[in-house]
Amino acid sequence: MRNLVKLCLRTFFTIMKVRCNIAFNENKLPSKAVYVSNHVSYLDPILLFAFLPGDPIFALNGHLYRNKWIRFLMRTADVILFNPIEPGDIKNLIAKVDSGRRCVIFAEGRITENGGLMKIYEAPGLVADKSKAPIIPIWISGPQYGYFSKTKGKLPHRPLPKIRITVKKPVKFKLKDELRRQRDHISNEVYMIMREMSFEASYNDNISLFGQLMKTAKVHSKKGLLRRPRFVEDINREPNSYKDIIIKSFVLGRFFKKRTHIEEHVALLLPNAIATLCTFFGLSAYDRIPVMLNFSVGAKNMVSMCKTATVKLVITSHTFIRNAKMESVVEELKAAGLTIFYLEDLRKYITFADKLFAFLRYKVKRVPHKEGGNKKAVILFTSGSEGSPKAVVLSHANILSNIKQMSSIETINITDTVFNALPMFHSFGLTVGTLFPLLEGAKLFLYPSPLHYRIISEIVYEIGASVMFGTDTFFRGYAKIAHPIDFHNIRFMFGGAEAIKPDTRNMWVERFGIRVMEAYGSTECSPVVTANNRIFNRFGSIGKLLPKIQHKIVPVDGIEKGGELWVKGPNIMMGYYMPDNPGILVPLEDGWYKTGDVVDIDEIGFVYIKDRIKRFAKIGGEMVSLNAVHEMVVKACEGSGDYSYGVVSVPHESKGEQIVLVTNNKKVTQDCLHNYIRQNGMSELYLPRVILYHDSLPVFATGKADNVTLKKQVIEELGIS
Repeated sequence: MRNLVKLCLRTFFTIMKVRCNIAFNENKLPSKAVYVSNHVSYLDPILLFAFLPGDPIFALNGHLYRNKWIRFLMRTADVILFNPIEPGDIKNLIAKVDSGRRCVIFAEGRITENGGLMKIYEAPGLVADKSKAPIIPIWISGPQYGYFSKTKGKLPHRPLPKIRITVKKPVKFKLKDELRRQRDHISNEVYMIMREMSFEASYNDNISLFGQLMKTAKVHSKKGLLRRPRFVEDINREPNSYKDIIIKSFVLGRFFKKRTHIEEHVALLLPNAIATLCTFFGLSAYDRIPVMLNFSVGAKNMVSMCKTATVKLVITSHTFIRNAKMESVVEELKAAGLTIFYLEDLRKYITFADKLFAFLRYKVKRVPHKEGGNKKAVILFTSGSEGSPKAVVLSHANILSNIKQMSSIETINITDTVFNALPMFHSFGLTVGTLFPLLEGAKLFLYPSPLHYRIISEIVYEIGASVMFGTDTFFRGYAKIAHPIDFHNIRFMFGGAEAIKPDTRNMWVERFGIRVMEAYGSTECSPVVTANNRIFNRFGSIGKLLPKIQHKIVPVDGIEKGGELWVKGPNIMMGYYMPDNPGILVPLEDGWYKTGDVVDIDEIGFVYIKDRIKRFAKIGGEMVSLNAVHEMVVKACEGSGDYSYGVVSVPHESKGEQIVLVTNNKKVTQDCLHNYIRQNGMSELYLPRVILYHDSLPVFATGKADNVTLKKQVIEELGIS
């Protein structure tokens, strides 16, 4: 009778577009095992009863089993009432599994209310550990968009959502003997397994960015028959729907398609705005590669960026150039042989036929280049070891994998409004601040500058933003100026690009009651490598490694505990374009990226930064090469004699770090260095904020500068703790 009921249910669900993928041979299924599943709807136990092989026990919470339809459809199943916090129920289930049975447990104990993972109970891990049974992870996706879920108002519902059930291979579950408080970490271990499942089930490694945008729009673009929610807004205060964004992207993309060739690198010199977003997606839709120019580094570096990335065309805006007073920059770009195109000039080229063609493309949901994978998606820039900007080439898979990695640790949906003032030329601002909310179905507000502290606080209050991304420097500025109620709606905040200081964290907790969580990464990693979240957040750490990121701790001379962090994973870049070899991709050796940071990882996976190997300073979230500053100082002081110069970075109260120049040349002043920087179109970030005069600078026996000792001397002299 039970097999007949299962067959009928399986046939019915298969007709209703339910698919189940079991990643192992059912004939080799362990005699005792613990199926651990996420919980997204009332249908979950019925689906698993229909598709799982064998005759498992279903451990169901009382509130779930009280549903009359579940009781009716599962009356032939072996069901026991189970409370995940009741010791007696756990002991009973351990005994049943230990006797040679398989059981099904919903790790969250209740149906999710946001579509993602919620609190994970320790019961599944305890049952597996005590009965010495493997865990078989299950991920159910799709029912959260149906009428049997609890996500009404947070996710769009439809009558027949596509449902996928993924059953992975058995995983041995054994707690580490060295853990002092093992039971406290059981839920953590189960959570890590389910987090990996969340990523694997949602990540498509072959879709393009524009293809993912169309896919998201298909799910979120309508609410009811006529209503189209507005998802993106900027300072012009004219909200756009997914339909608006896609049609504009088609118009822009088709226009530039006629003036460029496939995979041509096209530079964007634009601020955070809807026009920038549409231009980015328009180029991407027709397989042109956006090159995001960092307009804060000066004209000289921007010309260098364009040469490194072999750019011929630069897209910008009259309004932006005028407001930012960058007319001289445009002239230098033109002098370097680059073609400048202003978006305002599009009006005289775009016809009604172009708009109609874009509309029809949107209606038929046809993506010009649907496949992405390891094809180039965007080019960003980071400081090279010699100071000239290196181009970082990120693929579609790199960016989308990092978005899905972030969504596996923090769920956002249509009820969230994400405020992003981090510029799109910044990897954190592009991937996490802009594309993450847009491709996950949350509302997005784009603001052109993170430095307008008072205005930003008012806008966050006005729009009721619930999620923010920024840096320690910006968060300190907002907290000092804002009214205590301005951030009343914030659910969580992520800080990246520089370390979050305890003072900043305490200020937000005390004034606003908000935890600032820290993420860590680099442009080469698309950018996030580790992050805290609301489930597992430890102050002082940079969180845990994101799903599917491999790591190595490589010993460093002089460092007793920890070592340099090397990482490898789907989010690690394709490679570099180097200034001395433009347009030639230099991939990483064996795919490993050397972060240059000395870290230590504790017993349950939290990562702590101990020191930095690389010669960089992080000033307000921007990376500045100390080698480049040293080279600038030497050139500025040419002809003044044979002197020594040492450049180090030390902590700064508000900027994160500051640059200190140590020299035995007493003729060097900030004025002369500032004049050199201004005359050569360099960034003001290269100017040392403190100049110290020493008779001699420390060196190794080989004659190489001993920057570690020099930094210690500077910190001691400046009285920095």
